[in-house]
Amino acid sequence: MIRQLSHKYPVSLLCEVLDVARSTVYYAPQVKPEDASLLEAIERILIRWPRYGYRRVAAQLKREGCEVGETRVRRLLKKLDHSASVGRVRVRTTDSQHAERRFPNLVKELKIAASNQVWVADITYIRLGRQFIYLAVILDAFTRGLRGWHLGHSLEARDLTEKALEMALARHPAPVIHHSDQGKQYAAGTYRKLLPDTTRVSMAAIGQPTENAIAERFIRTVKEEHVDYSDYRDFDDAFEQLANWLEVEYMTERIHMSLDYLTPAEFEAAHLVDQTDSLLAEA
Repeated sequence: MIRQLSHKYPVSLLCEVLDVARSTVYYAPQVKPEDASLLEAIERILIRWPRYGYRRVAAQLKREGCEVGETRVRRLLKKLDHSASVGRVRVRTTDSQHAERRFPNLVKELKIAASNQVWVADITYIRLGRQFIYLAVILDAFTRGLRGWHLGHSLEARDLTEKALEMALARHPAPVIHHSDQGKQYAAGTYRKLLPDTTRVSMAAIGQPTENAIAERFIRTVKEEHVDYSDYRDFDDAFEQLANWLEVEYMTERIHMSLDYLTPAEFEAAHLVDQTDSLLAEA
């Protein structure tokens, strides 16, 4: 119950009202050392064949040279079904091996001093039971404000990144620069065609995540402050909870050190006032 309500109320308050120790809420099931490598192998199979049951997973493991009984596989699959934190495998969301056009990094030495000067984009994965769903986000590099986002079942650009970009362009003026990694979702011609001719495309070098640090930090924040403490019943529930965290909690409630302890919404409002005052003073 506490995990289901945690996107609306502080965990500390819920624990106090329900007389539950906070350590109980944050407890993560421990993985036995002898199960760790097997769980990783199981997750690799489920990434490719998410609808496999325990019998087929056990059969595939044997094909890969891992002799394991169906009973043990069934137990571990139940653990995956009920926890988002027991697996270890990392899912690659950036596929830089493609024939699409590459673009240089335009923001490496750039002084970012205004909203909608630079948008940064990234993708992450979220495990939902034994399956994976994917979150694409676009942020304003100056205000840290959320510009667009989408949660999808696949990594295909038309089902994920393009929808996040369409949301961003529908809500905000197009940026001067759009910055991302060199993943095929961002290099795709269909994605770039959504951007107006006035927007320049910029990409981090392959294998250099620090060149897209703002987006990378935001993804880490989403994981550490929301995903890791949320129980999603299904895809629709995940979409609803993420929408609340991204649009409400992150934008209007969570303060940033880099924004002088304002929320992104407050910082954007203050910046707009400053811009207006400057224009009036020049008039």
